[in-house]
Amino acid sequence: MRLKDLPSFMRVTDINDIMFDFFRYEPPNCLRSPAIIINTFEDFEDEALNTLRAKNPNIFSIGPLHMLGRHFPEKENGFKANGSSFWKNDQECIKWLDKWEPCSVLYVNYGSITFMTDHHLKEFAWGIANSKLPFLWIMRPDVVMGETISLPQEFLDETNERGYITNWCCQEQVLSHTSVGGFLTHCGWNSTLEAISVGVPTICWPFFAEQQTNCRYLCNTWRIGMEINHDVKREEIKELVIEMMKGEKGKEMRQKSLEWKKKATIATDLEGSSYNNFLELIKRILHQNAI
Repeated sequence: MRLKDLPSFMRVTDINDIMFDFFRYEPPNCLRSPAIIINTFEDFEDEALNTLRAKNPNIFSIGPLHMLGRHFPEKENGFKANGSSFWKNDQECIKWLDKWEPCSVLYVNYGSITFMTDHHLKEFAWGIANSKLPFLWIMRPDVVMGETISLPQEFLDETNERGYITNWCCQEQVLSHTSVGGFLTHCGWNSTLEAISVGVPTICWPFFAEQQTNCRYLCNTWRIGMEINHDVKREEIKELVIEMMKGEKGKEMRQKSLEWKKKATIATDLEGSSYNNFLELIKRILHQNAI
């Protein structure tokens, strides 16, 4: 583990930093809880879960939650889940994906709160363009810090036939589309689990919080990710995209991703580890309420 792989709130120089201070005191309080619920699954993070259980045995891994949810259909239960996004999903991008070959499209999404400089945006843009590969790029209007997005007209002309840029989408739906073969991501935990769940490998550009640690695990432990240097260079982006989508390393990662998909599916199947942990959690809650 390198220094840069630690969560951003651990790499501060001021001991009075609000997040550093928060994480000094809250984990011990958390470990005293009667139960700790974690959105992960046993095979995925067995070492970390076993370490936590040595301090508190009441650890419930019940993830990936969006996969576990398939056992509780909204219509049958009379409720409708609400998404957490402030942006409206673009459904036309799914139709656009339909016209491409399996595993041929790079999906690019930096999440809902990641920001970058205009310089980095343009380096990403030209790196992706120079790969000559099709891409679906989710680009929030506020993704550039303090500025309005301004992509070069030459970039738009160059990628007009093979690129689709929009503000937001249903990520689960996009990642599960057969044409998507790689995911350029900020490595947020939800995005990480969603990629794992459908067997899509990742190109990683972490921004803050635990994303750097997620990136380390994606690349070195789970072996389904390629890391981008923080100071983005278009040539590096081009090479990583081509390797992910066309190279041998990308093929190996795609196969490894499918293995993780299978394990995540088994964990959330009936009698799977996450499913059983969820039932046990409900039983304990009901028992506690009955006392």
